[in-house]
Amino acid sequence: MPYAVACRALGVSQAWYYQWRHGDVSLRRKRRAAVDTAVAYEFARRNGRDGSPPITLRLKDSGWRISKNTVADSMRRQRLVARPKKRRHGPTKADKRARKPPDLLKRDFAPPPQINQRWVSDLTEIPTGEGVLYLASILDLHGRRVVGYALGSHHDADLAAAAVQVAIAIRGGDVAGVVLHTDQGGEFSGGNLTRVCAAAGIVQSMGRTGSALDNAACESYHSTLEFELLSRTRFATRAQARPAVIAWIEEYNTERFHSANGMITPVDYEHGQRRPGARTYDQLRRRHRHSTKSKSKSKTEAEAEAEAEAPPPNPPAAARWSPAPRIVRARPSGLKDRGR
Repeated sequence: MPYAVACRALGVSQAWYYQWRHGDVSLRRKRRAAVDTAVAYEFARRNGRDGSPPITLRLKDSGWRISKNTVADSMRRQRLVARPKKRRHGPTKADKRARKPPDLLKRDFAPPPQINQRWVSDLTEIPTGEGVLYLASILDLHGRRVVGYALGSHHDADLAAAAVQVAIAIRGGDVAGVVLHTDQGGEFSGGNLTRVCAAAGIVQSMGRTGSALDNAACESYHSTLEFELLSRTRFATRAQARPAVIAWIEEYNTERFHSANGMITPVDYEHGQRRPGARTYDQLRRRHRHSTKSKSKSKTEAEAEAEAEAPPPNPPAAARWSPAPRIVRARPSGLKDRGR
């Protein structure tokens, strides 16, 4: 059977037949295969937790000349997709009898120029087979580094105070003037945490209860924990969960690129390292505001623009053009018809 007839019967092109018979030895195909291998390696090295931007930067650090779109196409071609994020249900319960400090951040989570100026904290749940394990974390907004954390089986003020004490010890003890921003949960307005903050000179700040945007930086950190660790791992006991959470926090501080730092790890950012050409936090915020404003254009403005660009409407039937009536002139008297 001729190959042309066979290709038509199978529904494939003749070029594909020659490629299958002789092999595709083009440089583009070799480059694509090498890119797929490198992307799959970087994806597996981080257990499938990185998207195309971090993988692109890691490949560039290794000497590759590659773009983010090329990496995204390679991941799409290999079906390398992480799990979608899940909605978190926080355990926050406000203490109505306790005095609430004012909100000193006002949703301004921009990185301060130095460390130990603004901290954010929150608690989250780690589900295990024998019950819930609670994690209290302290983040320094300068480089998004986790400077303190504590794990316990009780959701109370002692756990939050333990995390603050760890952060004070890691920062050397001199943290006077630091603003600690939390929500209005009872664990943060309790007496133990208040005494620890007052002894160290830490100023407390609280957002509203039930508003994730008032503590968005720490909520985003816990969402990353949920996405990268908890959605992929099932812990049988609390003892099994503890080392896994501690190892993830260490990796978060030393290996994971953070977009607010210009794609630099939190520890490297605190040591003064910067990536050339990376967008700063202010540039990312301006870009987000511009896109939000363009999407929230009012309906009246859109309708006005549509009316201005639309062609003029058809006039009514009575006003349309019609040919002029035919004028019949009378013959002068005394003339005869020539046709007769």
